[in-house]
Amino acid sequence: MKKIKYYYNTNTLRYEKLETPLRVKLLRVLGFISAAIVTAIIIVSIAYRYFPSTNEKRLMQENEQLEQQFMVLEERTKKIQQQMSELEKRDNEVYRTIFEANPIPDSVRAAEIAQQKELQLVMSLTNSQLENSIVQTLNNLTNRISNQESSYNEITKFINNKEELLASTPAIQPVSNSDLKRVASGFGYRVDPVYKTVKFHAGLDFSAPQGTPIYATANGVVRTAGNLGNGYGNHVVVNHGYGYETLYGHMFRVKVKPGQRVKRGEIIGWVGSTGKSTGPHCHYEVHKNGRPIDPVYFFYNDLTPEQFDRMLKIATSSNQSFD
Repeated sequence: MKKIKYYYNTNTLRYEKLETPLRVKLLRVLGFISAAIVTAIIIVSIAYRYFPSTNEKRLMQENEQLEQQFMVLEERTKKIQQQMSELEKRDNEVYRTIFEANPIPDSVRAAEIAQQKELQLVMSLTNSQLENSIVQTLNNLTNRISNQESSYNEITKFINNKEELLASTPAIQPVSNSDLKRVASGFGYRVDPVYKTVKFHAGLDFSAPQGTPIYATANGVVRTAGNLGNGYGNHVVVNHGYGYETLYGHMFRVKVKPGQRVKRGEIIGWVGSTGKSTGPHCHYEVHKNGRPIDPVYFFYNDLTPEQFDRMLKIATSSNQSFD
């Protein structure tokens, strides 16, 4: 039975029936429905937030496991990268230096891996992105390991050929000079005997009587033998390999021929004064990778430390060259 409400009307002094207008009823219904909808949304949000479904729980667990596995792999990868960097540094700065080999450029080994704050990015990466990141890093390490293996194979060849390398490195004086009195002019800027101007002198001049034997200072193959009209007169150029070449100028007579193999201490000609020369002497040059270097540092096989110190002082003194 429907309840009927009354109210006391003070104007009429009577009890009258309370009637609610339709507009008010509609507003009340709409308010109730709105409140119910908002409450439902809040409840559903809380439920989804704190009470995930079985499928969501499974996906969340898989995602956590993937993140943990990624962090483990990332840590291992960083350790491998550090080890590779150390190996590459030792390769360039130690092993290849010992055998006088050029260091391998980093661009040949592999492109530098970009440093990223992985722990901050993990949460925002998808599974495929995580996988691609790991694959890219492992491919990079594979390339670096391959290049490092090639480098060590090359170094192994250097080790096997170390005896040949030593025999092919200039190590004695080109003429007999036990008393160190035959060094007439050293490496560097000297006064030209013909033009009387200061010019770069690319070798050492050993004064000696005409006919004094000239010796090959290391094993090698004769590249040039004869007079090419370049100012050296009768001269010999020996290619020793490993980037080394030596030149012996102004000979009275040449003994060897192009293509002939010579050994250290073998006579290749005799002192003379041919070409642009002001007296009998042997002009001696040492080249490494096409550039002339001071020959005074390549007499360690027949000089004591005291003799080397004396020769160094003689060779560095400013004077006039013979050619």
